[in-house]
Amino acid sequence: MRTRTITAIIAMIIFIPIVVIGSLPMLIAVYLLALTALYEILKMNRIHIFSIPGILSLIALSIVIMPRADYSYITLITESQVDMIIVMALLMLSFTVISKNRFSFVDMGFCVLAVAYIGIGFMYFYETREAGILFILYGLLIVWMTDTGAYLAGRTFGKRKLWPQISPNKTVEGFVGGILSSVLLAVIFSLFGLIDNLPIYLLIIYTMILSGAGQLGDLVESALKRHFDVKDSGNLLPGHGGVLDRFDSFIFVLPLMNILPLVS
Repeated sequence: MRTRTITAIIAMIIFIPIVVIGSLPMLIAVYLLALTALYEILKMNRIHIFSIPGILSLIALSIVIMPRADYSYITLITESQVDMIIVMALLMLSFTVISKNRFSFVDMGFCVLAVAYIGIGFMYFYETREAGILFILYGLLIVWMTDTGAYLAGRTFGKRKLWPQISPNKTVEGFVGGILSSVLLAVIFSLFGLIDNLPIYLLIIYTMILSGAGQLGDLVESALKRHFDVKDSGNLLPGHGGVLDRFDSFIFVLPLMNILPLVS
């Protein structure tokens, strides 16, 4: 518990100023976190990060995350993102032949999905911050409020298991408690005018959807770890596991925040 607390304090001291500053420091942090997460997920499937599929995945991930900018060479890349990712996928398919199926079609599909899963989540981490610090703060607080509410409700009222085959400790009561906790956040932000582009009832509805999505993101990563029989995605954060263990909910919440008319 002590190790977990110390790690959390150190991480917050580093992370919060970067989020507040935004811009280039935020982009660098997003890249470092995303590349680490990619390393963790490929390692689960025993794909080395510096193998040919690993390097192609790194390049594809870097392209997915790359923000739009006024620099001509960056604009050229961002306008061709889809085309370049298709090329990466075709190269991976070709490698299944070259490797004589030691790198299989299933492995190729895993790499592509890993890039999409991590890349889209962390791309929207940066894009949400660039839309305004209040939006990224709201996304972070949704996840933290949901986690806290789910933990307290689960400990107090939890009886029915939510999905025991994937995450034995999660309960239906905890799931509902997490969503209800997020409603309080929506009410506070609306009453104080911190998010004023939506009526309060819509903000509450969207927040409840995002809270549920965050918990689903947690379950997805739990299912991934259970499939590959690993306890944590990594050991970068002592007491917390890896980057994926800490950002699994955000990977679902932040893209959905931008899909819903919440981020403006």
